[in-house]
Amino acid sequence: MGRLMTALLIILAIAVVAVGYVRMAPSDTGRWHQMPEFSEDKNFKSGVMRVVDAGLDGLQRLDVIITQTPKTSVLDGSVAQGMVTYVTRSKVIGFPDYTTVRLDGDQLKIYARLRFGRSDMGVNKKRVDGWLAQLNG
Repeated sequence: MGRLMTALLIILAIAVVAVGYVRMAPSDTGRWHQMPEFSEDKNFKSGVMRVVDAGLDGLQRLDVIITQTPKTSVLDGSVAQGMVTYVTRSKVIGFPDYTTVRLDGDQLKIYARLRFGRSDMGVNKKRVDGWLAQLNG
């Protein structure tokens, strides 16, 4: 019984440290506040890319929608700069997802991706498509 209890306490301690790291790990703006070049929508296991016609005020309108999303904050950039990167954290563990939005003429280019793991299980697609539905609705 003593060994089992010790093993369980060790496992619990490892889980607490892992969750603490996920929640407290600093976000390197040099790494996350970047936008790759792309010209069409793309879905991948760890996120999505979207290109939408939104007009010159599209970034400003989308920023209002995004900043009203629970557990979402600006990591870097601004509407005035033409590019903003947001961090949205999951409810339970606080996994961070990064979404960069750039105004490119009349188009918005949106790049959403996870930080930890290999698959976001469609969370970024659902979130970004929801934002775009609000923008166009």
